[in-house]
This record gives sequence, structure tokens and C-alpha cells, in this order.
Amino acid sequence: MRVAVDFEECLKDSPRFRAALEDVEGDVSELELKLDKLVKLCIAMIDTGKAFCGANKQFIHGLRDLAHYSSKDDLVEGNLTKFSDSLEEMINYHTILFDQTQRSIKAQLQMFVKEDIRKFKEAKKQFEKVSEEKESALCRNAQAPRNKPHEVEEATNILTATRKCFRHITLDYVLQINVLQSKRRSEILKSMLSFMCAHLAFFHQGYDLFSELGPYMKELGTQLDRLALDAAREKKEMEQRHSTIQQKDFSSDEMRPESSVDAVSGIVMEGDLFKRASNAFKTWNRRWFSIQNNQLVYQKKFRDAPTVVVEDLRLCTVKPSEELERRFCFEVVSPTKSCILQADSEKLRQEWVQAVQTSIASAYREKGEEAEVERKRPPSTGSPESSQESREKSLKGEGSLQRVQAIAGNGGCCDCGQPDPRWASINLGITLCIECSGIHRSLGVHFSKVRSLTLDSWEPELLKLMCELGNGVINRVYEANREKMGARKPHPGSPRQEKEQYIRAKYVDRRFVGRPALTPSQGGEEPPGSPQESAAPLEASPSSDQAPQESQEGGREGFGPAGLLHQPGGESQAASAPTASPDGRLRATGLQLYQAAYQKSLPRMAEALAQGADVNWGQREKDGFTPLVQAVRGGSLVTCEFLLQNGANVNLRDTRGRGPLHHATILGHTGQVCLFLKRGADQHARDEDGKEPLDVAIEAANADIVTLLRLARMNEEMRESEGFYGQPGDETYQDIFRDFSQMASHHPEKLKRFQPRDTPGGE
Repeated sequence: MRVAVDFEECLKDSPRFRAALEDVEGDVSELELKLDKLVKLCIAMIDTGKAFCGANKQFIHGLRDLAHYSSKDDLVEGNLTKFSDSLEEMINYHTILFDQTQRSIKAQLQMFVKEDIRKFKEAKKQFEKVSEEKESALCRNAQAPRNKPHEVEEATNILTATRKCFRHITLDYVLQINVLQSKRRSEILKSMLSFMCAHLAFFHQGYDLFSELGPYMKELGTQLDRLALDAAREKKEMEQRHSTIQQKDFSSDEMRPESSVDAVSGIVMEGDLFKRASNAFKTWNRRWFSIQNNQLVYQKKFRDAPTVVVEDLRLCTVKPSEELERRFCFEVVSPTKSCILQADSEKLRQEWVQAVQTSIASAYREKGEEAEVERKRPPSTGSPESSQESREKSLKGEGSLQRVQAIAGNGGCCDCGQPDPRWASINLGITLCIECSGIHRSLGVHFSKVRSLTLDSWEPELLKLMCELGNGVINRVYEANREKMGARKPHPGSPRQEKEQYIRAKYVDRRFVGRPALTPSQGGEEPPGSPQESAAPLEASPSSDQAPQESQEGGREGFGPAGLLHQPGGESQAASAPTASPDGRLRATGLQLYQAAYQKSLPRMAEALAQGADVNWGQREKDGFTPLVQAVRGGSLVTCEFLLQNGANVNLRDTRGRGPLHHATILGHTGQVCLFLKRGADQHARDEDGKEPLDVAIEAANADIVTLLRLARMNEEMRESEGFYGQPGDETYQDIFRDFSQMASHHPEKLKRFQPRDTPGGE
């Protein structure tokens, strides 16, 4: 062992000892600086290595994403996955290397600096302190006067004690110096040896990994050589095809639409067309159109959901449009809208028109065959109990189609019996097949308002209206005398002309409706709700005045195909029955509608309307109340909706100047107020006392109705301020009215604020 400072020299405290201390102290200071620098460089190396590993991990993630993207190519996916796994294993080896480096270099050298060099510095401080004390004691001993023995003795004692302490601390300091000089070699070399062993293990692991990967990489190289040869051959073939096609003459060719009548996907024809928008600017946009599954649809992009232009081609016609400024235009007309399209040439226009016409004929043929098959199936029967269960099930939130079709008789078309009807007449409360719905549309909305059960949105009150009526109820009204009159009802396979004649006779001429029963109770003396009012039957006796009415309309005893309606001898079946005056008949049907509206009986209301009742008939003995006012007093939201759908005037007032909105506000029927406001009720109308509906609601302290009326007034002012091209109203207003409408239909009890004594029922 080499001694840096001699122990005996330290006891002498000679200049040689002091010089040796200076050399050692300077060497230790420089050693500390070098070790601190090395530790900092090691930390930077570890941080850089971790960043390198992080970047490698990101690269591997990208490599795996590329492999997943190439999942259809087994060669690319398999090799990329293999390489990414190997690289990830190398990252693990790097991580182990950096952890070992941190333990060997950073941890060990920092420990040496913090412990051994710190002890050296503490010993140095104590040595310097005791050295100063020794110098002070020597000076004091030298300065002690000879004639003062006590001072000489005191100075001598202090010097002796100080020399003993100096020798002890100096020996400890020299020991610390020699230990540090000896230990620093082992600590430095030990940490570096550990660091190099970590590198050795790292490179061994990498070598082993790639030794296993070597044959795999060699095989891949051979495959890539073959792929390069194949790619060169394919490139040569494609260049030849390119040259061949380039030599063709495209001057007379047109972009033809793809046509495939027997396509498995149902696409008959597809191609690009210009479509004129329905907005105010009438802009033209190029879209990809196709005829598929008896529908005309288009897409802006390939992956966009197709937009249906015509839901069923049987309901539309197609014709060239020559009155437009643009060339090659044609028009597809449906009962609800018209779509103007433009082809790129006259030839393409003719092909599209022919394709649409062919699809229309094909759709009729296919539907006719399906109807014939359905007609031959045995009809399904059900008991009233099962019908009631179906109705209860339908009211629990199922879709519009399921809810309406669950009603008894709604499983087939009301007019021809076609199964699974997808359309409905909302003012009649019946379901229709697509062909009969087209005929109903042609009658006009004053006879039938057609809506789709699958495409249109349905308000809760409309769904309840459909569930209250149904094909069974309406057919008992509109076909009461059909069998007696010998009229034959069309079936699904009947020609369209025969169906149209039957539907017009049924709903426009009302030939099969029974005669209104004239009873003493219809004199108007009894108050609504009396026992006599409920005595009117749903199925009235055969009408005696039906025949004169028909003869006045042109004597249509026979219509449609032979055998549809027979009246032997040209005489009316009801010619011998006594006739009633028009005023008496109008009063009888009006009073029945008036009473049924109060009693919430939609079947009796439908019967009265079918027999010719005026939906706005007023009861003079009761302040001129209309059936709509009676529906308000009866507290039924569905009854009000039924009357409004059949043309009831929402602003018609009684003799006291009150309209339905006034009555609903007075009685606190929030749902009805919401309904009338949506139907355009005049919220500024004043009664004989000069009160508007808002004034009545404020007096009654009905917060819900006050809110609705104020929102309606604000929305009206907003629309007026926006002008002709403004928005249709505030969205918040629409949302609140929709919420009130839903609540009034499903939870009317939540809208009850108070109940006057004369109110017959809630909403």
C-alpha cells in the first residue's frame, strides 16, 4: 500500500508535511471535479438513450400500424410483424443497458463523492481549525512574561493540550487522506468494469437475436429478388396495355352510365347527373345517381349514405323537360315533389328516361306477383283480447309502423287488403299500401292526408289518433252499405283503375256510408254528456237520401269494371225510404259530431264526418260552441287533433268571442294550448271582456300556459323581424313546444295545474 502522507511527518508538522498536504488537497479537489463531470455526462447519456428508446418505440408502433394496414398482404404483414418484434426486443436490451449504466456509473461514483470525499472535507476543516488553535497557543506561550509565573504556567498548559489535540486530529486527517487515495482507484475501476460488463451483455444479446433472425432475413431477400423480377414483368405488360389503349380514338365516345338490369345488387342503372336544387337559388350539382330496388337515389361521395329521391317508382312519372334553358333535362315527378335532372347528352337522357320507365313497369309487375302470393295465403285471425294486448304493447314506445299495425285490422291495406301497409291517412286514421296511398294523394288533402309510417316523423297525438281509429272502425263507417249495394271491394292484384274508382266512390262520393239516425235527442235541448247523447249507434241504418244525392251528381249507379256495383233496373236501393231535409240532416250529423267530441269518441266523430257533418258546425243553444270547443271542454288532446286534421278552424269563435285557445287557457289544458299554437291559433284574439288568452292565463296563475303564450309571442315577433327570408322561428321555442306536446300525450297529469268545477276531465 502506497502512503500518500507519512504519519511520522504529520507529528513533526514540518514544512515537508505541509507541502504534502497541499498536493493531496489539490489532487482531491480536481478529482471531485472530474467525477462530477463524469456523472453529469453519464446522466446525459442515459437521458439520451431513453429518448432514443422512446423514438424507437414510436417507430415500432408506426411499423406495426403499417403491418396492420397491409393485413391483406400476408408477405408484408408477416415480415413487418417479425421485424417489429425483433426491434422491440432490442429496445428491451437497451433499457437493461441503461439501467445497469445508471447503477454502475451514476450511483457508485455519486456515492463515492458524497461519502468519501465529504469525509475528507470534514477532516480538512477540523485540521485547519486545530492548526490555527496551535499557532495561537504557541504565540501566547512565547509572549508570557517571565515575572508572571501564573501566566507562564497557564500558557504552558494550553500549549500542551493544544499539541495533544493537534496530533490526534492530524493523525485522523492523514488516515482519511491515505484511505481516500487508496479507495478511489477501486471505486472508479469497479464502476467502469460494471459498465463494460453491461455493454458486453448487451452486444451478446443483440448478436444472439440477430443470429436467429439471419436465416429468416436471407430467405426474405430471396423472395424480394423474385418479387423484383415479377414487378418488372408486370410493368412491361402494363406499358403495353397503356400503349394499346392510347392508340384508340376517343373522339366519338361518351361517358355511358352503367346499366345492368339483372344485377344481383338490385342496381338497374347508375351514372353521373346534374340535379337542380330545390332552394331559392336553383343551383345545379353533379351527383352519382342510381336506380336500385325500385328507388331513385343519389350520392355525393361513394361512402355517403344514399339520398332517396323517389321511395317507390310506382308513384312517379318521368318526362323530358324542354322548357328549361339547359339542354338534356328530364323531370321525375312523384305525388309529393318534382326532381329535375340533366344528362350529358341527348342519348344519355333517353337512356335514363327509358331506364326509369322500365323500372316503373318492373316494380308494378313484381308488386303484383307478391300481392297475388299474399292473397292466396290464409288470413290470420285474432280475438278481441289479443287485439287489446297488442294495443297495449304498441303504446310502450315501439316504432310508428309497429304501433299502428298492431291495431286490429291495420295489418292490411284499408281499401284493398294488401299486407304490411307502410302508409297512412292521418285524417281518416287508416293504413294504406303504397298504390292506394298514391290514389289517396290524388284525391286532395281535403279528403285524405297521406303520410309514411317509416319515413316521416310522427307526433305522439297523431300516433294515438291512429290507434284510436284504425281500418276496422273506418270500414264499418265508410263501407256500412257496401254489401247491400252489391259493390265489390278490390283486392291487392286488382288493376289500379279499379282501385281508384272504388276509393273515389268510398271517400269522395261516400256511396257506402249509412244514413244518419234522426232521434229526438238531437234537438239540442239536453246538455252535452246526457244519457240520450250516448244512444246514437256507431253503425247507422242504410241511408235513404243517398240515392238522390248520387243521382244529382250524375247518376253514377255503375262505376268501374263490370260487376263492381249493380243496381237492378237502374233503381236506387233506398228509393222507397223516407228522405230528410238537408237542414235536418246537417243538424243531425253536426250534433252527433258535437256530442262525440265532448265524449272523446273518435269512431262516432268519424261516422258523423262521413255522413256529411260540418266540422265547424256551431250549437246555437250553447253560445255557438263548435265541436272543437267541445273537444277542449272534454279534455282530450287526441280529439282536438282529429278535428284539426279534418279541417276544423282553430280561430273560429263562439258568441262570446272566445276561440278554442281561449277555452283551453281558461280550463288550464296545457297540451291543447300547445297544439293550437302550433296550428296557428290567433293569440291576440280578444273575447267580449277584451281579454287575450295570455291575460286569462296570467289571471289563473298557470305558469306553463303563460310560458307557452309568451314564447309563442316572442317567436312571432322574431319571425316578423327576420323578414321573408328569415328563419322559421326560434329553435328554443320549437324544442319547448315539442317537449310540452310529448308530455301532454304521454304524461298529461304532469301538466294539470288546477281543475275548475265545470271541467269534465283532464287532458
